[in-house]
Amino acid sequence: MRIYSLSPTPDNTGRIRADLIRTLKPHGSPVVTVKVDKTGTLLATGGADGTVKVWDIQGGFVTHTLHGHGGVISSLLFFEVEVPAQETGKQGKDKKKKNQTQDNADGETTLGYRLAVGAEEGKIRIWNLHKRTSVAILDSHVSVVRSLDFSPEENALVSGSRDKTAIVWDCRTWKIRSTIPVLEAVEGIGFLQNGTVIFTGGENGAVRLWRTIGGGEITVEQKAGVETDAILDVIYYEDLPYLLSVHADQTLVLHSLESLKDYADEGKLQPLPVLRRISGNHDEVIDLAYIGRSRNLLALATNSEDIRIISLESNSNSEDDPIGGTYFGADVALLKGHEDIILCLDVDWSGHWLATGAKDNNARLWRLDPESNSYTCVSTLVGHAESLGAISLPHATPTKGTPAFENPLDHPPQFLITGSQDKTIKRWDTSSALKGGKKTSRATYTRKAHDKDINAIDINHNSTLFASASQDRTIKIYSTEDGESQGVLRGHRRGVWTVKFAPKDTPSIGLTGSKGLIATGSGDKTVKIWNLADYSCLLTLEGHTNSVLKLVWLAYKLVDARDKRGAQIASAGGDGLVKVWDTSSGGVSCTLDNHTDRVWALAANPTSNALVSGGGDSVITFWQDTTTATMEAVVAAETERVELDQKLQNYAHKGNYREAITLALQLNQPARLLGLFKGVVEAETQEAGSLSGLKAVDDVLANLADEQLFKLLLRIRDWNTNARTAPVAQKILWTLVKSYPASRFAGLKPTGKADAKGSLRDVLDALKAYTERHYRRIEDLVDESYLLDFTLREMDEVVGGGEDATTGHGLNGQDVDVAMVEVE
Repeated sequence: MRIYSLSPTPDNTGRIRADLIRTLKPHGSPVVTVKVDKTGTLLATGGADGTVKVWDIQGGFVTHTLHGHGGVISSLLFFEVEVPAQETGKQGKDKKKKNQTQDNADGETTLGYRLAVGAEEGKIRIWNLHKRTSVAILDSHVSVVRSLDFSPEENALVSGSRDKTAIVWDCRTWKIRSTIPVLEAVEGIGFLQNGTVIFTGGENGAVRLWRTIGGGEITVEQKAGVETDAILDVIYYEDLPYLLSVHADQTLVLHSLESLKDYADEGKLQPLPVLRRISGNHDEVIDLAYIGRSRNLLALATNSEDIRIISLESNSNSEDDPIGGTYFGADVALLKGHEDIILCLDVDWSGHWLATGAKDNNARLWRLDPESNSYTCVSTLVGHAESLGAISLPHATPTKGTPAFENPLDHPPQFLITGSQDKTIKRWDTSSALKGGKKTSRATYTRKAHDKDINAIDINHNSTLFASASQDRTIKIYSTEDGESQGVLRGHRRGVWTVKFAPKDTPSIGLTGSKGLIATGSGDKTVKIWNLADYSCLLTLEGHTNSVLKLVWLAYKLVDARDKRGAQIASAGGDGLVKVWDTSSGGVSCTLDNHTDRVWALAANPTSNALVSGGGDSVITFWQDTTTATMEAVVAAETERVELDQKLQNYAHKGNYREAITLALQLNQPARLLGLFKGVVEAETQEAGSLSGLKAVDDVLANLADEQLFKLLLRIRDWNTNARTAPVAQKILWTLVKSYPASRFAGLKPTGKADAKGSLRDVLDALKAYTERHYRRIEDLVDESYLLDFTLREMDEVVGGGEDATTGHGLNGQDVDVAMVEVE
């Protein structure tokens, strides 16, 4: 058990900071259930060993340890009842009815603190916390008691059990007032409307309302949900206008209670309206798409029978909104209709029409109207014999000014194409989806397309062609009008997972003709781009280390004339990576890494080119296109570099060495810096009293920051390795050594990535090694100079025969010829 202190964060963003105060081990077996009293001072914990402990939260110590329960503790409840002021706590002598016990006392009444404990055996024990005794045992349930609640107005306790019943108990006599046959395992129960209404939630996944008196159900009959819809708990607080249900798929649902305010105990109520769904886990993301006219929503297929619609922006509908409007990532709607897992989806040009295909062998067409919060299925397409793994809607934009362009909600797509594991493709006419009548449609035509499962289908920009990709390693091109095959693309060595036609304005690659391009991704880890004019492969993009599962073309938008990129493709792979490719160079523009499992889903925003990816790790990642900002930053940095470089040249030309050296260190230009130092060290006139040759330079070198000093030592190390620049390096090194104490050098550390290549010790070792080499070379030159002197003297004696250097005569006084010897 961990106890945290909760407090708002200082930035006033509404976030809560949790600070761990204390960690305890309350039980020797797993803790199954916990409950806090209404004052927030006491906590009850129930363990799998049948023991209940009551804790003082502030002090962190146990106040009660309660034994005697049968099996695992399944529910707990603190409540207060009116009892005589001088409570005796004695139980009646009649032992025949174990579920009937009464508090006996005389005089005035007071509030007695009670703890109700429900166990796996089906019994409920009522504990007097003042006297630490059991005052009642309620034994009527025959299965696990999962939830308890108390109503002070009715002075009644209600219990819900997995025996599919709810029981209302009188808290004076502890007798049963009524038994409600819920007919489903109850996981959550409680009182509403001052105890006059009871809510239940259980395995069918619906919140139901019941009358406390009589036990009749108030809500209309609701269809039972699937296993993942099952309710695990229902939470309600009196000061909130909604209750919260917790579901098996880790979803929280807020149910509005507004309809109960005007209920006059007559007739039936519709199910409580859902204010919001909060997804705790989206499960494995199989497919996704931007939807809505402004693409501010996202449709998700998350390994379930439903499509989740989430918001991509924050807004508040009104000040009276009980849940405060929507936020980024908020669940907006849930599209129910399919009976098995949804495998694929596609959206039309407008974002208002969504097509889905599922394992129930059916496809559905949905009409999405976010403005009126309307999301309805307008057509069910039945005809395939096996699962639908591919679906596509036309993406051609109608002419501006036409009714279809101005009001797309009233003009459904003309058709859609589906592909299935039954190896067939079907075209469906959906133009009459809003005309009433039957919501099911028949296929316009059916074609046997491939020898194995069909994984993907896409329709080109003008709706004249569509392509299908299959596990049989081929891609086939068809006419949308009659479904006749137009060509086959062969070249992949494994099954093809994805296929996408290039948008209308995509630039060509070489001489591709006028029919456009199509891209495919395969299990052979490659992306191929094909020419639709002759169905030849123009480009093969290699870089993924696993199957390429999804492709999207990015809208072609050049930043400016300096932007030399061609059309770009984003690909998602089984290696968990998303790669963006430049078709003009055939290389990877960037690799996006934020997934730990296969990336099944990938979509691009048609206006901003923002990417969103989803995978088997249940993570949805949003990627922003930063090309414009990056290019602007590069241009700004280049401009600044040119300006500073010119400034540096001006300083050097004027002989302003102080500013020039400081700027050269800032710009990290070793060659320019060396030139400056060389001009100072090798100058014909040296300033008296200067270490380097110029006092202004001495001042600059004596007042360097640690980062500048370390960087200059790195430069000196590099210059010292060359015999031609070593004298300058030695002179500057000598100036630094004379200018700083040893303690200053000892405290230097690498600061930037460029400086992290070597520590100070490495720099000094390198300086020492090359300095010793230079001194050895000088010593060798000195030794060689002695030999030269000796040779010259010997040659003088041989040639001159003892000539007197002052007179030019021989030792015997005779004239001699003098041979001039040139020694290099």
